[in-house]
Amino acid sequence: MVMGEVPEEVDIAIVGGGVGGYTAAIRAAELGKSVVLIEKEKLGGHCLNYACIPSKTLIHISNIAYEAAHSEKFGINVENVSIDAKKMLEWRVGVSSRLEKGVAFLCKQNKIDVLKGSATFISRNRVQVTDGTEVIFKKAIIATGSEPSVLKGMEFNGNNIIDYKQALLLDRIPKSMAIIGAGYVSVEIGTLYAKLGSKVNIIARSDVLSKFDSEAVSIVKKHMLNLGIIIHTNANAKGYSDGKLTLDDGSVIEADILVVAVGLKPYTEGLEIENAGVALNDKGFIETGHELKTSNADIYAIGDVIGEPMLAHKAIRQGVVAAENASGLNSAYDNVVVPAVIFSDPEIAIAGSIQESDGIKLKKFPLSALGRGIALDSTDGFAKIAYDSDNTVMGIELVSPDANALIAECALAIEMGANLEDIADTIHPHPTFSESIEEAAEAALGRPINFFYG
Repeated sequence: MVMGEVPEEVDIAIVGGGVGGYTAAIRAAELGKSVVLIEKEKLGGHCLNYACIPSKTLIHISNIAYEAAHSEKFGINVENVSIDAKKMLEWRVGVSSRLEKGVAFLCKQNKIDVLKGSATFISRNRVQVTDGTEVIFKKAIIATGSEPSVLKGMEFNGNNIIDYKQALLLDRIPKSMAIIGAGYVSVEIGTLYAKLGSKVNIIARSDVLSKFDSEAVSIVKKHMLNLGIIIHTNANAKGYSDGKLTLDDGSVIEADILVVAVGLKPYTEGLEIENAGVALNDKGFIETGHELKTSNADIYAIGDVIGEPMLAHKAIRQGVVAAENASGLNSAYDNVVVPAVIFSDPEIAIAGSIQESDGIKLKKFPLSALGRGIALDSTDGFAKIAYDSDNTVMGIELVSPDANALIAECALAIEMGANLEDIADTIHPHPTFSESIEEAAEAALGRPINFFYG
């Protein structure tokens, strides 16, 4: 497509080239549709360039640095561990660049036209792109994601008051850092910088990870405190100037860098979706049903812009569903669970619900009884399983190294309606952390092997 050319018609226009958007584009192209993908910044969106991939890259680097300096117990003595922050950033940016190029290659191979610019809906079946192109579509998918919420009085200045994206683009290790907010983003960023040597303070209106299982959070908090992170609970920030953050109790915190991480809001700026007949709910999210259709039957929406959970892998799945529906298939977003992972220390991962209630029981297996946990000196953690009166698995929570990988088994089990016997009778490789899931199921069946429950 030539810039400025007005196509007669395209089968599917996708607004937003993040992980959900480009996934939708590829799936639609596979189904034989002509596809235009509109992205105003970088292909891969926030996940590949500013959030998921960068944060996990830096977390890995911080873990290497911390383990190198704290491995005496294993007989490893490393003196004067140093960190080259600029080279660290170079690696982190290089990873994102490589992935972005990979997405561009996939789009090219699938004959997807990529337009660089912002999109504005000018009617129910037409968008104007800032590169000068006007696109007429049969179907459209909105995948514009989210952006960091702003805290009044502490607006981002790109210098010493920054959002999570900018916190992952620093070319230096701050001497001190304060983080306002207590969700998983704050915990991940706070932990990685503490391991790199920053003095970290986290300001929480209630407590860190307050929406998660308190038993899991207590382990993570203990590790955070061991790293020297100070968590200010039931606290609010009142003002920040001259490198000092004042709290509502009058205390003052030294902070070279202030990271404001108080949540995300849907990104619909400039879309003018009212011109397309697309409705928002009272929280500013686009309303959709199981088919991911909006109030305009020819327009779909996916990912963060339609609401919680605001997770990249949810957007990816929804991108497939929306693309299939827009291509004439009968698909539905009817997944039973959306697994969630916090890359804390140790990691927390959950699939389904682990709430104990009438007819729902819980069983837990501790890592302190697991061979792999003892060998790696990673015994703080557990596998917890929730099941009903028919022994059907309702939820699994893992607090463990490798929880990010292990939780996929748990999500699959719940999606397939597995029971305790299915998990307990499946051979799990030894010695691995995956055995903790099997052990929890065995214990729930009343036949524990490697832990005595009394």
